Amino acid sequence: MKKYIVLMLVLGGSIGCTSCSDMLQEEAQSQIDKTKFINNAKEAEPVLLGVYRSMVTDQTYGYNLSLLFPLSTDIAQCTSGTNSFRQIPSNALTTSDASVKDTWKALYEGIYNANDFLETIATRYDYFSANDKKKATVYIAEAKALRAMYYFELVRYWGNVILMKTTADSYKQPSTFTQADPVEVYQFIEEDLKFAIENLPYATDDNVRPDNSFRFSRGAALGLLTKVYTTWAGHPVQDASKWELAARTAKILIESGKHGLLDSYEQLWKNTCNSIWNPKESLIEVSFYAPTVTGSSSEDPCGRIGKWNGVVANEINGLRGRNAGNVKVVYTFYRDWEKGDLDLRRNLSVADYKYVNTVKTPISTKTPDEDGKNWQNMTPAKWDTEKYVLPNNILINQDKSNINWYVLRYADVLLLYAEALNEWQNGPTQDAYTAVNMVRRRGFGFPITTANSISDLTADMTQEEFRTAIRKERAYELAFEGHRRTDLMRWGNYYETVISTAQAVVNWYSSAYYTAAEYTKKNYCCPVKLKTA
Repeated sequence: MKKYIVLMLVLGGSIGCTSCSDMLQEEAQSQIDKTKFINNAKEAEPVLLGVYRSMVTDQTYGYNLSLLFPLSTDIAQCTSGTNSFRQIPSNALTTSDASVKDTWKALYEGIYNANDFLETIATRYDYFSANDKKKATVYIAEAKALRAMYYFELVRYWGNVILMKTTADSYKQPSTFTQADPVEVYQFIEEDLKFAIENLPYATDDNVRPDNSFRFSRGAALGLLTKVYTTWAGHPVQDASKWELAARTAKILIESGKHGLLDSYEQLWKNTCNSIWNPKESLIEVSFYAPTVTGSSSEDPCGRIGKWNGVVANEINGLRGRNAGNVKVVYTFYRDWEKGDLDLRRNLSVADYKYVNTVKTPISTKTPDEDGKNWQNMTPAKWDTEKYVLPNNILINQDKSNINWYVLRYADVLLLYAEALNEWQNGPTQDAYTAVNMVRRRGFGFPITTANSISDLTADMTQEEFRTAIRKERAYELAFEGHRRTDLMRWGNYYETVISTAQAVVNWYSSAYYTAAEYTKKNYCCPVKLKTA
């Protein structure tokens, strides 16, 4: 079924697209006569899937938004060196950086395609049959959820962005573009997601779409809106009223009983490495698949997951491509992981080994204090291609894989719920403890509904103590999944964190490297070119 979905994505992506002459101009070009298309729901679906197509490019979740933009933090960094792709992890990027421009462009292409789909289907809707209207309403909700997600990435990485609500906005002269206040962008995102929540079914209740694999559901929209509210409540906007909305939105999802935690933490990585769609915990997941790599991005809906951020492996001709392992685990994060090996997630998340031919080999035979340089070469283990990827999902390539990417998991929402309750109620509530302890118990290998003194947080914490515990827990549960940098940004402590991390690495081993060398006090990852209107 995954092959079917991706082929449909490619088909959908060929129907409508945009191109950008620079960072601030979207020059849309329609490739079909829209007056002769989308005459029914069957024709609408492949066009909608073209809006999803923006998720699988290198410029979005295939590389930049999954692997490149989230670096460097207190838990992971990029390898050292002078290559251009290290400018973002080292905070040395400028407005002319290709990755910045290309991701900006790709997100606006997705927004344009969503606008185009919504406008076109609106002109056809009244002519649809009753059954087609039912399907079309779900498709409209999906398009709005996707548009919201693309705008969310823009506003949290760039801050002051251009709000384009229609395709006509994309045709305006660049001199007329003005940057919207982030609050206005968040309000637009909120409006889209509320529509999606009202009109999308839960994944397990879906009787409209014959196959809803890797598609937006009500649970996905609720989870994403929770994340939007917590980001809105944080730096730099700091609208504290959104903590309550985050908690109430998450509670709807939790009390629905439609989603939950998988019994095994490791099963998450077995699933995503082999395209096993399990909507119980996976709320938003990018599906990658290509039988071969042609070199054309329009034909290759595959990402770099496990290749760029996985366990190092050398090439074996005809059997596997090389895994570069460019994402490195900051050793002090691994060393200071609370309760160490008792928390099963540590060794499922961090690889202190590499693959030399067919042999699993330690990265060093010496202790960390004797050989700090090599121990700074530990890599994420969640996408271990040799351990998890089955033969039917292997893509033999030096740079690309068919491994999926989790954008949002149910565990993330549970932790956001606990965090929001603590901020809203000025201290942790019983529901906050329950949510975080469920995540921790699963991580330690215990039943999630049974109290356990080994895994559970200490009772009677102050608001600040619980805040600190939640921030650590998000690092442990979501390590290397692309959330840490944006978390630090919304908490307003990114700068201080990378400074203290650099010092901690030097204190541990003076010759070890930490690549976030060009420190800047920025609320956003990417530089902004225009002044706010």
